[in-house]
Amino acid sequence: MSSILPSLSKPRELTEKQQLFLDSLVETQGDAKQAAALAGYSGGHYQVLKALKNEVLELTKDVLAHNAPKAAFKLLEIMESDKPIPQANNKLTAAQSLLDRVGVSKSETLDINHQVSGGIFLMPDKAPIEVEAEEVEYEETGNSETETGSEQPYVEEASEREKEETE
Repeated sequence: MSSILPSLSKPRELTEKQQLFLDSLVETQGDAKQAAALAGYSGGHYQVLKALKNEVLELTKDVLAHNAPKAAFKLLEIMESDKPIPQANNKLTAAQSLLDRVGVSKSETLDINHQVSGGIFLMPDKAPIEVEAEEVEYEETGNSETETGSEQPYVEEASEREKEETE
């Protein structure tokens, strides 16, 4: 089953033990503990998985890709069957999931092609905005400024109340 391994995207020099672990991982159908024991590793298989993380992920993708035709035929079998199929929903879901993961169906890709021609786009000068406003004079009375000619009954009432209270 080592025919799956040559498609590693970033090949690096693996030791014989590491290569044997990857081969055993395929033979044991993903049982990392058993694969580590077959490759001659003693103790925890977690360190081996951690060290070979990228290779294991590539191997997983390859295993899924190799089983994609089987999933496609299972979908067809379920679709064309006139007889009841035990656990058809589970098989259908598993086949669809596998095909989705290898990119056969439901591939969500966004292709953005943008042609730039001309370089910089210059905007015209902004025209000044003229705002018309009335000029108003203010008089200072005590602590606050009041506008001349305008009545401020609340300020006046408050001032009158204060005068009455102090008297």
